[in-house]
Amino acid sequence: MTDFYQRVYEIVRGIPIGRVSTYGQIAARIGAPRAARMVGMALRSTPSGSDVPWHRVINSKGIISIENLAHPPEEQANLLMAEGVLVRTIDGMYTIDLPLYLWQPQLVVDKGETL
Repeated sequence: MTDFYQRVYEIVRGIPIGRVSTYGQIAARIGAPRAARMVGMALRSTPSGSDVPWHRVINSKGIISIENLAHPPEEQANLLMAEGVLVRTIDGMYTIDLPLYLWQPQLVVDKGETL
């Protein structure tokens, strides 16, 4: 497992129950803002039985990605709904209201200051 994957898993573990993040947001938090697809690859490679809540990561349009062959979109939608996230089906796509459910962690800077 690569260091990149480990950093992705560490950040995804921090997403609270009932919140979602985007692939791009995770990539930016680890200092690789153009690596959203690599975040997706890392989450598809999440070890079975892992404590990484992969289901809390969606695309930037608020849609559950159908490209995740390791987990069907229905499984991800069901896991999110079990955590209280409203998932709607629009034109066969599972959508989440990003302004309502997006995780917005504070940015911690030197000397314990937060932004």
